[in-house]
Formats: sequence, C-alpha cells, structure tokens
Amino acid sequence: MSGSISIVIRAKNEAKWLASCLDAVSMQDYHDFETIVIDNQSTDKTREIAEAFDCEIIDITDEEFNFSRALNIGIATGKKQLIAMVSGHCIPADDQWLSRLAMHFSDPSVVAVYGRQEPLPDTAPTDKRDLWITFGLDRKTQKRDYFFHNANSMIRRTTWENTPFNENIHGVEDQDWAKKVLSNNHRIIYEPTARVFHHHGIHHALSEERAERVVRVIELIQRDLT
Repeated sequence: MSGSISIVIRAKNEAKWLASCLDAVSMQDYHDFETIVIDNQSTDKTREIAEAFDCEIIDITDEEFNFSRALNIGIATGKKQLIAMVSGHCIPADDQWLSRLAMHFSDPSVVAVYGRQEPLPDTAPTDKRDLWITFGLDRKTQKRDYFFHNANSMIRRTTWENTPFNENIHGVEDQDWAKKVLSNNHRIIYEPTARVFHHHGIHHALSEERAERVVRVIELIQRDLT
C-alpha cells in the first residue's frame, strides 16, 4: 500500500445515493484521504448532503461540464499522490474498498486500478446482467486491454499530470485515457475485491443514445490501435 489519497466524486442530482456513498467513504479502514465532491448545478439536496460530511465541494456549471473536465477539475483541486474516483451514485460495499484499490501502487509499473461493480436488488435486469458479465471475480493485469471504468477506480497523480482526461470527447474518457497510459509500457489492474454497488450499471438500461455516443468515441480510440 502506498500514498495518501484524494477521493473525487462527480455528482449531479445524486441526493438518493450520495449520503450512502459518503457514509461508506467515511468508514474506510484506510484513513489518509481527502474527499472532493464536484457538483454540477444539482437542483435536489445533493449539495446539502455533501455539506454534512467532511469534504470539499467544488461547484461547476453546465457550460464547464463534460465528464473529463469535471474529473480534471476535481483532481486538480486535490493534493494527494493517489486519486480515487467514484461516482456519486456508487456505494463502496465495505470498509476495505479504498485499501483494496491502493494496495497495488507499491508496484511502480501500475498506473491505475479499477474495481468490481455489483448491482442492487432493484437494478434493472439488463444492467444486472451487464455488471455481472463485465466485472468478474478474478483479478486481471492489463498490458494492452484498455478497458477501464472510473466509476470505481484509482490512478496516480503523476500519471494524470502527464496525461489528463481528454476534454474534447464526451464519454468513455476512462478508456481513452487508459489506452494512452498503457502505450507507455504501464499496467492496469482489475481488483475484484474493491467493490461498489452501482444502481444503473454501465450501459444505462441499453440507452441507444448513450450507445451511439460511446461507439463514436471507441471508434476514434480503435483507429490508433496497432
């Protein structure tokens, strides 16, 4: 295990989930961390909930927002050498979530770790299926496979300083980033014991609009593969 951690949480209208997320974060067995919530003009009680916890809140506007820019703003605000990213609607499953992500960074070749995402009982069947199929039970080391999901992940600040998230794309910024950092002979670890509950899954109940946006970005990424 290596380093202090900035936890960056993107949120917009996450009042249903954010208290559970922040409460689970506060109970981690790894204590050397700061928490930063990036709030994109929430109209529910998201900000009020965040204010009840020990965290820094950064307000951004719709004009400032895309997924990459929100992350870059939050990461730039933090001061710690490791950066954990978790969505405001994801809930760490136990008190070892953070330490399980962090434990791989004693290896200098590891630049990123992502964890398992599990459905909740009322998650839609299509999302349950996709989470169970995508996030398995075996640890993986990735040298060329650029799949990476920052709803539950950790990266090195030094890697981000050299390669911030691409603000010219809209979605799949995690995989675009992963492909770039893997090209430098680094490794990404999938750690199945670093678990979060994720209500809507990763394909948003088969939203066609989201699928079209994701495909456009992945086609750009694939174009440069060798």
